[in-house]
Amino acid sequence: MRAKITYFVTAAVLVVYFVLVGSRGVMLIQQGTALTVTFGCAVLVLPVIGVWFLWKNTQFVARANRLAAELEAEGGLPVDELKRTPGGRIDRDSADAVFAKRREETEDSPDDWRCWFRLAVAYHDARDTPRARKAMQRAIALHGGGQPVRN
Repeated sequence: MRAKITYFVTAAVLVVYFVLVGSRGVMLIQQGTALTVTFGCAVLVLPVIGVWFLWKNTQFVARANRLAAELEAEGGLPVDELKRTPGGRIDRDSADAVFAKRREETEDSPDDWRCWFRLAVAYHDARDTPRARKAMQRAIALHGGGQPVRN
């Protein structure tokens, strides 16, 4: 729940920022000189890119959460079998062992979105966020809720 609150607060702050930056871009364009119109257009590009990025991330999170809910309903969510340090951090060797098991499971069933979902969790636990995201995108695509799978 804390992660959801943090995400929505961050998204709200970004939207306010986009509105402020956009209004500054419009003000520059309204000045009417060649220089201010050019800068105004350049400034307006930033909120457009930011809104697109925020929208794509929100879609990704919503789709991943739907998969997690479906997997939980099936009783297929990965069990947390990771060892932790006294400070609560995941032990690297433990994460690597679970990752190896999940990778093997995915290699055995490459068209099963459930395996890719569990592999994404294992990548995340091993602190490999880019690969975790790609594995989750693959799970979403295999499930039928996303873009075509790209290798």
